[in-house]
Amino acid sequence: MLVGVITNDQGYEKSMDYLEELEFLTVTAGGFVNKIFTQKLNKPNPKTFIGEGKINEIRDYIKDHKVKTVIFDDELTATQERNISKIFNCKILDRTNLILDIFAQRAKTSYAKTQVELAQCQYLLPRLKGMWTHLERQKGGIGMRGPGETEIETDRRIVRNKISLLKEKIKSIDKQMHTQRGNRGKMVRVAIAGYTNVGKSTLMNLLCKSKVFAEDKLFATLDTTVRKLVIGNLPFLISDTVGFIRKLPTQLVESFKSTLDEVREADLLMHVVDITHSNFEEHKESVEKILSEINSINKPTILVFNKIDNYKSVKIDEDDLITERTKMHYSLDDWKKTWMGQLGNNVIFISAIEKSNIEQLKKLLYSKVREIHITRFPYNNFLYPEIN
Repeated sequence: MLVGVITNDQGYEKSMDYLEELEFLTVTAGGFVNKIFTQKLNKPNPKTFIGEGKINEIRDYIKDHKVKTVIFDDELTATQERNISKIFNCKILDRTNLILDIFAQRAKTSYAKTQVELAQCQYLLPRLKGMWTHLERQKGGIGMRGPGETEIETDRRIVRNKISLLKEKIKSIDKQMHTQRGNRGKMVRVAIAGYTNVGKSTLMNLLCKSKVFAEDKLFATLDTTVRKLVIGNLPFLISDTVGFIRKLPTQLVESFKSTLDEVREADLLMHVVDITHSNFEEHKESVEKILSEINSINKPTILVFNKIDNYKSVKIDEDDLITERTKMHYSLDDWKKTWMGQLGNNVIFISAIEKSNIEQLKKLLYSKVREIHITRFPYNNFLYPEIN
C-alpha cells in the first residue's frame, strides 16, 4: 500500500506523478501495489505524518485485506515510523528505505555494495529502536558503580564504528579507481548522465555495440561502465553512470559521490532525457541540481531527447477556442521552438530502440570530442577532419 500527501507546495498532479514513480519503484523492488491512499494536508503530522482519520481508515483497510507493507512517499522521522508501525502492526517503509533496498538488490561489485551499506548505516543510525537496560554493564571501583552502557548505546557505537570503517574502505577504493582513470591517458572522456530509466544503457549498447545490462526498471544500472568508442578515426572513452531520481536520499548522494567521479572528471556530458514523460522538464532540473552539487553543471553538454518513437501529443481542434493549449498539446516541432531552440546544436532528438537519428548523434559527438581533442593536442588537427 502506498501513502502520499498533497500539500500547497506539492499539488495534486505533482503528488500523483510522485506516487506513480513510487509504484514503479515498488514493482522494481519486487512488490505489488494493492491500494494508494492520499490526503490533503497543510503540513505533515509530526507524530504520524498523516491525520488521525486517515490513519484509522488505512488501519481498517490493512486488517481487511491483510496488507503486509505500507510505503510512504516522503521520508519519515524515526518517531513517525515507530508510531505508525505500532498502529498498523505491519512493515513501514518510506521512499528512502525503498530506494536503498533497490540499490542493495542491484549492487554487484564490492565498491557498489560498500557504498550502499554505508548509506544504509547512515539511514539506520537515528532509527535504532528501544531502550533496553537488561544488558547494562556494571563498572567496578569507587564512583564507577551503577548503570553502564545500555544495549541501544552499544548498537549505536557498533553502527558508528561500521560507518567509519566503510568510509575508510571507500577512500581506499577511490584511490585505486583514481589511479585507473589516470592510466587512461589523455583520451577525451564522455559521460552519459540523466534521470533513471531514460535509456542511458540502451544508448550505450547501441553506440559501443556492448552488452551493458539494460531493463525497463528504475536503477537497472548501478555500477559505472566505461567503453572505448571510435567515430571516424577518433577514439574516446564513454561511460554509463547511475541514474538520478527526484527526492534522492541525502545518504545516497553523499555515499555515491565517488561513483559520480566519472561524471565529475568527464570532458563532455551527454544528458539523456525521456521526452515521453509528462514531467521531463522537472526530471531535467533534478539531474541538473545533482550535477550542480558535484560541480559538473558547467561542463560542455549535449542534451539528448530519447524515445521520440513513443512521443504522442494530444491533438486539439484548431476551431476549438475554449480548450486552453498546454504543453501536452505540443508536437516535437513545437518543442523545438521553445527553450530547446535556444541551445543551438547542443540538442538532438533520437530513439535508441528504433535507432532514429543515431548517425546525426554520432556526427555531433565527433564534432564535440574533436573540438576538445584539438584544444588538448593542436598538432593532431590534420588527423581528424571536420564532418559536415
